[in-house]
Amino acid sequence: MTVTKQTQAKIIQQAVSVLRAEGVIAYPTEYCFGLGCDPRSERAVQRLLEIKRRDKSQGVILIAANSTQVQHYADLDSLASKEQVLASWPGPNTWLLPAKPSVAQWVRGDHSTIAMRVPDHALCLALCEEFDHPIVSTSANRHAQPAHLNAKDISVDMGGEVDMIIDASLGGASSASTIRHAISGEILR
Repeated sequence: MTVTKQTQAKIIQQAVSVLRAEGVIAYPTEYCFGLGCDPRSERAVQRLLEIKRRDKSQGVILIAANSTQVQHYADLDSLASKEQVLASWPGPNTWLLPAKPSVAQWVRGDHSTIAMRVPDHALCLALCEEFDHPIVSTSANRHAQPAHLNAKDISVDMGGEVDMIIDASLGGASSASTIRHAISGEILR
């Protein structure tokens, strides 16, 4: 579905309906298209990983509308670097944060951390706000393949496997988000 200023609210509501029904959507982010689903649904996350052909041990990145949503999954208050993390958002900065004990393994993989960001992309923020919860945000591509940069390529490659493709503009970033470990400060990507 192509997004215009007139159709954005309706398309976001449709996407949220798909997410609530444990579906998988493709949508634009700052750099490339992402695949998203409800991280609370093991069924939805498993399906997304099957589409992507990604091993569940790796975990997934979540995007959120704000730091309040981030705190559903991450213990920000335990971080000495909390102010640095918060100051980097919204923006293309994914942080590996201490996962709360309640975070399911299908989200965090084989890690004690959870990868999260507050993106600098209006449509992504609107999705999370309307959904009232973070969503999965992994690049829309098969594992180890180049990221898709437009809706047409997603439609050709995986259109029959996703429930909705939101055809809208990317955010203009020249590379994928930086991934940093919030405790060690190490830059992983």
